Amino acid sequence: MDLGIEVILELFSKKGLQEIFDFVTSSGVEMSENSQRIYSLQSDYVKTIDSIIAFLQGKNPSLARQICSGNFLPEASRFAQLDDMEWAFGNMGMQDKAKHLATLYLEDLSDFIVECVDENFGFSRYAERLGRSANSFDGLYKVLNSKPTYIDELALSILKSRVKETQPKLICFSVPFPGNLYSAFRCAQFLKNNFPEIKVAMGGGFPNTELRDLKDERVFEFFDFITLDDGELPVELLYNFVCSSGVDNSLKRTFLLQNNQVIYKNNSTLNDYKQSQVGTPDYSDLLLDKYISVIEVANPMHSLWSDGRWNKLTMAHGCYWGKCTFCDISLDYIKVYEPIHAKILVDRMEEIIAQTGETGFHFVDEAAPPALMRELALEILRRNLVVTWWTNIRFEKSFTRDLCFLLKESGCIAVSGGLEVASDRLLELIKKGVTIEQVAQVTRNFTESGIMVHAYLMYGYPTQTIQETVDSLEMVRQMFELGILQSGFWHQFAMTAHSPVGLNPEEFGVVPDLKEISFANNDVEFKDKTGINHDKFSFGLKKSLFNYMHGVCFDYDLQDWFDFKIPRTKIHPDYIQECISKEEDFKIRQNARLLFLGELPRVIYTQKQKKGKVFENIIMYFETKSSSFSLTLEKEKGEWLIEQLKNIHITSDHKITLAVWKNSFDEIFGDFELFWHSKNIQKIKQNSLLVL
Repeated sequence: MDLGIEVILELFSKKGLQEIFDFVTSSGVEMSENSQRIYSLQSDYVKTIDSIIAFLQGKNPSLARQICSGNFLPEASRFAQLDDMEWAFGNMGMQDKAKHLATLYLEDLSDFIVECVDENFGFSRYAERLGRSANSFDGLYKVLNSKPTYIDELALSILKSRVKETQPKLICFSVPFPGNLYSAFRCAQFLKNNFPEIKVAMGGGFPNTELRDLKDERVFEFFDFITLDDGELPVELLYNFVCSSGVDNSLKRTFLLQNNQVIYKNNSTLNDYKQSQVGTPDYSDLLLDKYISVIEVANPMHSLWSDGRWNKLTMAHGCYWGKCTFCDISLDYIKVYEPIHAKILVDRMEEIIAQTGETGFHFVDEAAPPALMRELALEILRRNLVVTWWTNIRFEKSFTRDLCFLLKESGCIAVSGGLEVASDRLLELIKKGVTIEQVAQVTRNFTESGIMVHAYLMYGYPTQTIQETVDSLEMVRQMFELGILQSGFWHQFAMTAHSPVGLNPEEFGVVPDLKEISFANNDVEFKDKTGINHDKFSFGLKKSLFNYMHGVCFDYDLQDWFDFKIPRTKIHPDYIQECISKEEDFKIRQNARLLFLGELPRVIYTQKQKKGKVFENIIMYFETKSSSFSLTLEKEKGEWLIEQLKNIHITSDHKITLAVWKNSFDEIFGDFELFWHSKNIQKIKQNSLLVL
């Protein structure tokens, strides 16, 4: 079950809101002017809430017109940002604009709940600060020993009814983020107090990264087991352990309490399941038709994350690159690289589509491997599947214009990747394995194919100078101005305990502030030997990016974004333009695979007489989804080309390389290079002939 959505739906309903307002009335809490306004308009909120939730669930699209026409939704402080609506949403349709307004309406209510009911409430994360890098369990333990809040009680009542209905022996909580931690502990506490016979376990991203050095036995007042890394085998062994009354007690990567001491048990001789064996995710018990789609900000990538429901899959376990110095590459979920065969992946996609009726997929890889993305795209096209998908990548040179075109044809709509610090010196220090020039060319290839590009940007990396921060911003400005980036987000560098920087800080010129660890261990506070205060750049970097994403303010001096003196950029104003204008390498790659994605041409034979000689030609008429073109060839060459296009068509099983074409052509006609670079072939290459 997903307790998150069930609590939200219970809370944001006529009954739920009325009970919230009644609770605030009885508690007599003092309110700010904004909360007082919401409280005064409570009848409007109670009246509209059910229709708004239905609209955000995709069940009431006609309501968009009423939402956009004004004076329908009660408005509080979140609507103050509406001056920017036309600017931010000028190109967005009515449905998206209405979703954004409905989201602001819910966020107003959320602000009211935070102020008057539960200070830890949040849409997507709950009591996050209690879980974030808490080296000691003291803070969280103290809160857990206080009275449950109103929202806690709501969540626990839903949990109680489900437990009574299913009567489980083992309950497992997945805790991916710090924002899920408090609720997991609160639910586990409730189970221990009310259903002591049920065993309770925790796994997921948070324990995998943060609880590897767990020592505090108080944690096991709440949980019986905490497992690390891949969950399939550990959970199977827990199931055996619980259901066989603990006779066979072999476990895999599992913390538990024995003789009042925290022990880490990893005594099973069984190997983890291979990725090809783990099967297809099963969503059958989740309330798939009840999830809400929200648009919080105009950032196009952020709307992908929160708008719509995406089936989650992974192309490969771990990261094929696995070298970035800021990343947790020492942990199994990144270190152990294991790709899945494209046929198995598409089998899983078809299974999930049959189960959910949803054809959108988000591949949640650390970095999807380009070769596997190519095979996935080919398999999708061969099966004539209509799907929409996006993923995370590295901006590496394998993403040629032709590969990007193929990915787009298979349904890829967006990629996100780490540009990090836009500086070649720092990219080398990060061991990113890319250069600025390469990133510019790859983002250009994706953009020209119609695939949106989001860049993760970083500032404050160890040894980064103020000059490099300014130059990095200038590179980003140029990329947005040229239209090769559509979305981005600046993150301040955070040192983690399991990254190369965290493991060897002296190599990177940082001095860690190490604390005694008995609970969470991930984010490490540190001092950079340069002594630069990178925090002060945060506002200017984010404000400039917000404007660049909306296609404005490219002519502003970089100094205009900061209220303190910065040096002038040393980057030439046409640097990125020069990177993407470089001549393509026309060398023929003999082992490159050829693929024809279009429809085979309609053919007309013609004859011409010249000086008493008859010349036979072929005119080929090609139709693409958005245009038509034709080309004329001598009859023999034309017939050869048509035969070859059949062999390399997406429906063909042949895997034909450029070398095969060259040898065949040279044998009959000679001088393949001249033919390959001719205007006729360039026309087909621009439309549907791909070199991969």
